[in-house]
Amino acid sequence: MPSLERAAVWAPLIVGLGLGLWGITGPSAWTDEIVTLDVAHRSWPQLMELLGHVDAVHGLHYVLMYLVGQAVGVGEFTMRLPSAVAVAVAAAGLSWLGRLLGGPRLGLYAGLLLAVLPTASRYAQEARSFAFVMAVAVLATGALIKALSGHARWSAGYAVLIALLGWFNVMGLLLVAAHAVTVALRRPARRRVLIRLLSAQAAGIAAVIPLLVLGFSQRSAVGEAPPITATTPYNYLTWLLTPGQDTLPNALKLLLTLTALAAVALLIARRRKAPPLLLAVGVPWLAVPPLLLLGLSLDQPLFAYRYLLFCLPALALLLAAAATVLPWPKQLLLALLLTVPIAVSHLAIRQQDSRHWDTTAVLTTLQGRAASGDGVLFSGGRCDLIPSAYPEDFAHLPDLGTTRTAAERGTLDNQPADQALLDQRLARAPRVWHITCRHISSGSRQAAARTAASQEQALTRAGLSPGYHRSARDLEITLCQR
Repeated sequence: MPSLERAAVWAPLIVGLGLGLWGITGPSAWTDEIVTLDVAHRSWPQLMELLGHVDAVHGLHYVLMYLVGQAVGVGEFTMRLPSAVAVAVAAAGLSWLGRLLGGPRLGLYAGLLLAVLPTASRYAQEARSFAFVMAVAVLATGALIKALSGHARWSAGYAVLIALLGWFNVMGLLLVAAHAVTVALRRPARRRVLIRLLSAQAAGIAAVIPLLVLGFSQRSAVGEAPPITATTPYNYLTWLLTPGQDTLPNALKLLLTLTALAAVALLIARRRKAPPLLLAVGVPWLAVPPLLLLGLSLDQPLFAYRYLLFCLPALALLLAAAATVLPWPKQLLLALLLTVPIAVSHLAIRQQDSRHWDTTAVLTTLQGRAASGDGVLFSGGRCDLIPSAYPEDFAHLPDLGTTRTAAERGTLDNQPADQALLDQRLARAPRVWHITCRHISSGSRQAAARTAASQEQALTRAGLSPGYHRSARDLEITLCQR
C-alpha cells in the first residue's frame, strides 16, 4: 500500500480519536447530558417504561449508553467515550468516501479536516447521539456511491445504514433527500441500479416507521428551538466551523467563515478540475437537509443546529476538494487562515464552563462545603436530575423538593413536593443548598423563575437565609442556613 494511501486510511482515525479524547472530561456535563447520565443509571424496566412515555427518538442511544454503563460504569468519561469513537469512525469513513470520489489525497485531506474541525471535537465529547448520526451518515453516503457504481450488494448495506440513521435520530433521515438529489444528478445509466437504490431507501425508511409513529405521539416533549431569522443560514455555516456563540471572538469567527466560503467558491469556479461526482455529493448533503429543516420549522421551531451535525462531513469534503484543486502556495495559505481560529476554538470548547450548566461547579462546591444533615433544593426543569446523574455525590444530600424521582415515574421529570411537604422538610433542615438553573428557552426560563421565587419564599418561612453564594455558568448556588 503506497504511503499516501496508508496515511489516508489511518491518519484521520487516529487524529479524530486523539482530539476526541483530549480533555474529554474537562467540560461540565450540560442539560441533555445530565439526562443521558440519569437514564444510564436506570434499570432495564425503567428504561423501557421511559421510552414508552417520552424520548423514544433517542431510544437507541439510551439503550447503548445503558449497556455501556452496565459494562464499565456510568460517568462522564464512559458516557462520552462512544461519541469520541463515533467521530473517529466518521473521519475514517469520510477519508474512505474521499478516496472513492477523488483518490487518496482527497480522502486524506477530507478525513483530517473533519477530524480537526472544532465542532466535530465538541460532539466527540458529548454523551448524546449526534456523533453517531454523523458517523452513520458518512458510511451511508459511501454505500450510496458504491451502489451507484453498480455494486448490487451495497444496496442492502445502504438500506441498513439508512434505518440505523433514523433510529439514532429521525432528523438524520433528511439525508435521504440529499441522496435523492445526488442520484438525480448522477442519473444511473442502468435502470436496475436506480430501482435498487430507491428500494433500499424505501426499505430503510420503512424500518423507522414504528419509531416515527411513536415519536410523533411524543412530540409535545420536543424542546424549544431558536426562531428562524435572516441570519440563520450564516449562523448554520458558522456553527459547522465552530460550535457555540462564545467559542471565538467575532473577528476570528468571521475570518473562519469567509475563508470557508471563499474556498467553496473557488471549488465551484474550478469545478472542472474537481472529481466528477464530488459536487453532486457534497453540495446537496450540505444544503438540502437544512433547507428542509427550515421548511419544517415554519410550523414548529425545530432548527436546532445539532440536528444538522451530520452535514459537517459535507463541508469538510468540499473544503478538502477546494484544497486539491489549488496550487501548493494557495493550499498553504488556506491552511494558515484556518489554523488560528480552529486552534482557539479547540481550547475554548474544552473549558469547564463552555456549555450550559456548569454542573462541575455544583459538584465541587458541595464536595468542599456540604456538611452532614444538609439538604438540596433545585429549581429549573431537569435541574433536579443532577442528583440522579451523580448519585455518589448526593448519597448523603437528600433532595428536599422531590417526592418521586423521574426514574420511579417513568419520565424525565421528578414529581415535586407540594408546598406543605416542602415546608415540613425545610423546617427540619439545618442548612439547605438552593441550586437554580437557567435555561436556553424562554418558556423554561419563566417557569424556572417562578419555581425559584416560590422556593425562596418557603426558605424564608422556614427561617433559612442566604449565606454562602457562588455563581457559575447558567447556575446559582446558594447555601441557606439558620
